Amino acid sequence: MEFRTFTAEDEEYPEVCAYVEGWLEEHDCPMKAAMQLTVALEEIFVNIAHYAYPHPPGKMDLGLECEGNVIRMCFIDSGTPFDPLAKEDPDVTLSVEERGIGGLGIFMVKKTMDDVTYEFKDGKNILTLTKNI
Repeated sequence: MEFRTFTAEDEEYPEVCAYVEGWLEEHDCPMKAAMQLTVALEEIFVNIAHYAYPHPPGKMDLGLECEGNVIRMCFIDSGTPFDPLAKEDPDVTLSVEERGIGGLGIFMVKKTMDDVTYEFKDGKNILTLTKNI
C-alpha cells in the first residue's frame, strides 16, 4: 500500500481529493466506483479533520492500493480512539426530525463499499475501505 501524509484540516481537502482522483485515474478505476470512493473519501476525511484531534489540526496517513479488481483506501490517524462502525445504522425510514443528527455519512460509506474495517492499533485509528471494481 502506498501512503501519503496530509494535515487533517478542511483547507487540505482539495489537495487530498486531487491526489486520490489522480491515483484512481492512473489505475483505470471505473467512473461509478471512482465517484463512490471520492464521496467516501470526503466523508471520512472531514470526520477526521473535525473530530479526531482535541486540538486540531492533526495528521492523517492515507493509503491507496490496487490489487487486481480491488481498491483499498486506508485512513490512519493518531487522534481520539473512535470506531465509526460501532454505532448502530440510522433508521432511514424515519423522517429527519425523528431520526436525529449524525450517522448518515458512515452509513452511506458502508453501503457503497464492499468492505469497511476498523481497528485501533499502536495508538492509531485505522479505517480501511475496500471497493471491488
